Amino acid sequence: MRMVTLNDGNQIPAVGFGTYKSTNEAGYRVVLDAVRAGYRLLDTAKVYGNEEDVARAVRESGIPREDFFITSKLDRDRLGYDTAKSELEQTLRRLDTDYIDLYLLHWPRPNYGRADFEDWKRLDAESWKALEEMQAEGMIRSIGVSNFLPHHLQNLMARANVIPAVDQLELHPGYMQYAACDFCRKHGITLEAWSPIGRGRLAENAILNSLAEKYHTSVPHLCLVYLHQEGIVVLPKSSNYERMLENRILDDISLSEEDLWRVRSMPQAGWGGEHPDCERIYF
Repeated sequence: MRMVTLNDGNQIPAVGFGTYKSTNEAGYRVVLDAVRAGYRLLDTAKVYGNEEDVARAVRESGIPREDFFITSKLDRDRLGYDTAKSELEQTLRRLDTDYIDLYLLHWPRPNYGRADFEDWKRLDAESWKALEEMQAEGMIRSIGVSNFLPHHLQNLMARANVIPAVDQLELHPGYMQYAACDFCRKHGITLEAWSPIGRGRLAENAILNSLAEKYHTSVPHLCLVYLHQEGIVVLPKSSNYERMLENRILDDISLSEEDLWRVRSMPQAGWGGEHPDCERIYF
């Protein structure tokens, strides 16, 4: 599997497995299937409630821990210096590991409506300081962020000693967040896509369907191929083993330059309705 080198020198697989909603016994079996399908990058979070299920799948796979790249995230309502440190310690226990390959600030602000919602600049800076210290202690290999836009990153980087290695964003055709992507590329921050196929919201898109037909593939696979070709780490999720296998094979198709521009120029489509600076928008 192709690897991507982060700005700290560590390497991350170009294709990973998203574990959101993979919980309990059924979730454990899904993650174990993903490991058997060849995934070594496993993306979880405290808020997903499945760190112990991921740990069980890794443990029972028989594959050495060092062959995996495990990501977890600090809950948005636990931002702060002391809470970041205690939360990581709990995550390490749940994941049954001595270190995390990548630990992210999950969102730049607490949940909308909380009293500390507007205090995000201080909270982010304090949390990041804790992550930097835990990285120096060897508890985390790489540190990064999720759902951070340029103004959130600027606040962090103005006070940081370590530039984020990754920004994990909702990215898929029709919602490419170009301002954030351009900022990250300018500063050497690797882009990682959650919801890379738009959670089914792109299934009827005319542009994507015409391209999928042209390249003899499915719309979900086309979305992953596009992101992969743009140099973005992708985190597809599926409970279907055959689809898991298909989602890992992204070098079998290469979109032409003309078709890349067709996808890049799509009108907005498939957005999930979550934005870090405002209340969730329901469709």
